[in-house]
Amino acid sequence: MTAPTRTLFHHAAIFDGSGSPPLSGDIVVERGTIVAVGQGLDGDESVDATGTTILPGLFDCHTHVVVSGRPMHQMLSRPFSYQFFEAARNLGLTLDCGITTVRDAAGADLGIRTAVDDGLIDGPRMHISITALSQTGGHCDGWQPSGICVTPVPAYPGRPAGIADGPDHLRREVREIIRSGADVIKVCASGGVMSPNDNPQHAQFRDDELQAIVAEADAVELPVMVHAHSAKGIKASLRAGARSIEHGTYLDDEAIEMMLERGAWLVPTLHVVQAVIDAASTGTAFPESTVRKAREIQSRHREAFGRAAAAGVRIAMGTDSGVIPHGSNLRELEAMVAGGLTPAEALVAATSSAAKLLGLGDQLGMIEPGKRADLVLIDGDATDVADLKQRVRAVYKDGVKVR
Repeated sequence: MTAPTRTLFHHAAIFDGSGSPPLSGDIVVERGTIVAVGQGLDGDESVDATGTTILPGLFDCHTHVVVSGRPMHQMLSRPFSYQFFEAARNLGLTLDCGITTVRDAAGADLGIRTAVDDGLIDGPRMHISITALSQTGGHCDGWQPSGICVTPVPAYPGRPAGIADGPDHLRREVREIIRSGADVIKVCASGGVMSPNDNPQHAQFRDDELQAIVAEADAVELPVMVHAHSAKGIKASLRAGARSIEHGTYLDDEAIEMMLERGAWLVPTLHVVQAVIDAASTGTAFPESTVRKAREIQSRHREAFGRAAAAGVRIAMGTDSGVIPHGSNLRELEAMVAGGLTPAEALVAATSSAAKLLGLGDQLGMIEPGKRADLVLIDGDATDVADLKQRVRAVYKDGVKVR
């Protein structure tokens, strides 16, 4: 029997995911696992990484891979199944960024995740929420003034509708989402920027409803991620036991203190707001209400993020890709640095911290023996996060070169 091949990555600067400065060294990978990190190592095959920084595989904790930012009239003109082929393309674009793990925040179903796991399509490994829970008239209710309901993630077998009111209705809906194969339960606890009929400062769902959602998720040991701009929505979600707050635009001091006490995570999705404003200025057909709300929250969002980061709230990178173009995910690193993180802290948010949020810290997010060999080779200094995507030289997932 042939002995397993040991692959040596040598002459690299290694950013191990801890936040420590990159150190020169070698990495040895065998059977998809990192088996050694140090100086003067050897292997059966070698990869010359001279001039690169090697990072752990990156995470994006808030994606929508079946969504491609299309105006409503284009969504209506596309055949239903078109979204699945777009998802395959979008997953590939995400992998091009060095992102080897994603948490999809509504849209991707069990079939897409299984296709990636089985190697049928290329993409990052996936944690899926399948559907976002929304109250009637809430952030993910696609009802339009015409009476027509339009959503980029319509319901079908395997993707429940997610619109529910009252604890009993919500319990059933959560159970349907769990039955459909979800890894995480997604809840909309405030209005949003992209939804035309609500206000980001307004809370959605009452305490008893949020508690019912979290109780059903807890019963099968699933975490709850919460879309919440509103301070009231954030605090209600934290009282109920949410694991992560997505966006967090109107975080106040009390909410920040609650996050610290409960060990909750913030997934800020900072870049998407600027991206919407920029796209609208160049002619992209976003609704007027979306552009107006993006402008209204932009400075408040960054300010809240800076205060949360300074207070020590745990932060993981997420992008809301799908609203912004897939493949531009790494602009979020620049936004987090502009918001107050050091470049090393931003990279930690995209590696070891994100792995901990997803419950994968024992497998991924760090370059150390025993971890899965997800590795990204970046030309030059990876702590210079500007234009990082253009400097991705190679991407390895479980020791296999995928880009």
